[in-house]
Amino acid sequence: MLLGLKGVLPVSTFLSKAILDFFIAFGIVLGGAMIGGVGAVISLQPPTQTMLDISGKIKIWALAAAVGGTIDPMRVIESNFLDGNLSPAVKQILYLISAFMGAHMGTELVKWVCGGGRG
Repeated sequence: MLLGLKGVLPVSTFLSKAILDFFIAFGIVLGGAMIGGVGAVISLQPPTQTMLDISGKIKIWALAAAVGGTIDPMRVIESNFLDGNLSPAVKQILYLISAFMGAHMGTELVKWVCGGGRG
């Protein structure tokens, strides 16, 4: 629910799922890189480089986990598109884009925190 001028406005299920997909992917990248950095410190490795490497490597896995963890979203897109139902296919594509944006923003935040995102 979002607070509006006249009270609480319900958020559509589409928008709700897109927001969740964004933050799940964001959290996977950010959390994985941070915990990997802790592991790097414990194993006497450079944490910043380890965090940068991990954030780049798990980006695609964060995307997959956010949209369900399987290949099912791709099957939904294919079956609906081939049947001529474009609306569910477009929704799945937008969910994927939302999750990708979350994973990418998580990676960029790790780069910024580690100093690897300097121009």
